[in-house]
Amino acid sequence: MTKPKLLLTSIAFLVFTILFTSCSESNSKTGNKSAINANGELANSDSDIEEDAAPEPIDTALYTKKIKELANGDTTGKWPVKKQPYPLAGAILPYKRVVTYYGNLYSKKMGALGEYAPKEMLRMLYAEVSKWEKADPQTPVQPALHYIAVVAAGDPGKDGKYRNRMPDKQIDSVLTISRMKKGMIVFLDIQVALSTIREELPRLEKYLKMPNVHLGIDPEFSMKGGVLPGKKIGTYDASEINYVSDYLAKLVKANNLPPKIFVIHRFTKKMVTNYQSIKLRPEVQVVMHMDGWGEPELKMGTHRHFIYSEPVQFTGFKLFYKNDLKKAPNRLMTPAELMKLKPRPSYIQYQ
Repeated sequence: MTKPKLLLTSIAFLVFTILFTSCSESNSKTGNKSAINANGELANSDSDIEEDAAPEPIDTALYTKKIKELANGDTTGKWPVKKQPYPLAGAILPYKRVVTYYGNLYSKKMGALGEYAPKEMLRMLYAEVSKWEKADPQTPVQPALHYIAVVAAGDPGKDGKYRNRMPDKQIDSVLTISRMKKGMIVFLDIQVALSTIREELPRLEKYLKMPNVHLGIDPEFSMKGGVLPGKKIGTYDASEINYVSDYLAKLVKANNLPPKIFVIHRFTKKMVTNYQSIKLRPEVQVVMHMDGWGEPELKMGTHRHFIYSEPVQFTGFKLFYKNDLKKAPNRLMTPAELMKLKPRPSYIQYQ
């Protein structure tokens, strides 16, 4: 069996490839009560899964208070973002802060989700959750898993699109892992490569109809003009981002869902063009996520130039367990340091 190559997410143009074993599509249902055994296979579990209660209407006064808190004293007028709509009932942001592990089950090199066995990975994640609870006791933490469901590839594949779609069996496994802890949510991430977001997004619709499943897209691997992923950094325009937002909004309305969190990775200016034209909707909460790695000073500069300076709605910040340690002071930024940012991030991702 051929073993296609996957591309690792990074801020550099140099992209490393890894091998994984291809799997066929699975007909397993995401609603099964199951867990992951040592071999990564689904196994029965006695854990209970409670039905979610109908969400209560949002507290608009608290919403306004929380977004002002996130602005962290900014006096430029950029933050909080003006004229943003109140979200529908059940909104997670800004009432909670999302703390998530990122990765792919086929690879131990793409992030903690996939590098460690499920129980160990969850133990590590909840240790980070605890740190954030201590750093900001006023904001509850929403634990999450962020899974790369469409991965930019080092070979063209049968259709020449240079991307690999993860089989349903693996997406179901991530959902199963999330059920090992009460109340976790899941993000599915898309790296389109030479495909398009219009082609890839509908394939995940059955998962996005679930109230606990949210979305991420990665402009780094959204290639234009036939340029291969890894040869240069890709891009999304506001028109493409608005397509995704509109798609999610229609799913929310049609299926009576709480708002979807929509994460957009970013570490250069050209990764997102015409940010002023990105539309905000009550059904979707947009997070511009600082996705660059490096020493603290470099990361804060990236945040200042491409996240703070081009406000959309909410912000995120990524921490790399390995890449952030490559240069002095050879350490991760702490929750206390990130709480000093303007604005404070509402979404924290560890890779």
